[in-house]
Amino acid sequence: MITLHPLKIDGASIAVTDSFVDHRGLFGRFFCKQELGKTLGEREIVNINFSRTKTRGSIRGLHFQHPPKAEMKFVRCLRGVVFDVIVDLRADSPTFLQWHGETLSAENMRMMILPEGVAHGFQTLENDSEMLYLHTEFYSPEYDSGIRYDDPQIGIDWPLPVAELSEKDSNFQMIGTDYRGIRL
Repeated sequence: MITLHPLKIDGASIAVTDSFVDHRGLFGRFFCKQELGKTLGEREIVNINFSRTKTRGSIRGLHFQHPPKAEMKFVRCLRGVVFDVIVDLRADSPTFLQWHGETLSAENMRMMILPEGVAHGFQTLENDSEMLYLHTEFYSPEYDSGIRYDDPQIGIDWPLPVAELSEKDSNFQMIGTDYRGIRL
């Protein structure tokens, strides 16, 4: 069974999976359209991606796609531990430019659910952490974008010093004080 817990970012939630443990190990539901149907609405999962990050302290993100290719994401940690972060970029949202972080791990089996117009990134808290992402939109290079992980306008409190960052992620621009947000 999957239970949803709303987060402070409007429209975002954490999905908590009940696990069944016995002498063989455990069983838990990864995704259920019936249980997540209200959140998913008329959207469908069209793309599933995977990442493995070797070094503890590495940051991936913060990524998003502009409309009309904005995407809802369902994000889980399959191995290791990450500090998963979302940032609300929606111009008309009551939580505009606010961020929220959650620890996701293979052990806690939690899943971050973020609506369209919200940037996503994470920092690995263990070596060789693996993530799985379910998307409601196909990847579109022309609409792909991101914001800097260290943007002072957002002020994310990352738990570790940055160990690794991709060239792409390090080249994202700061949003600045005149940023007006995304209109969906």
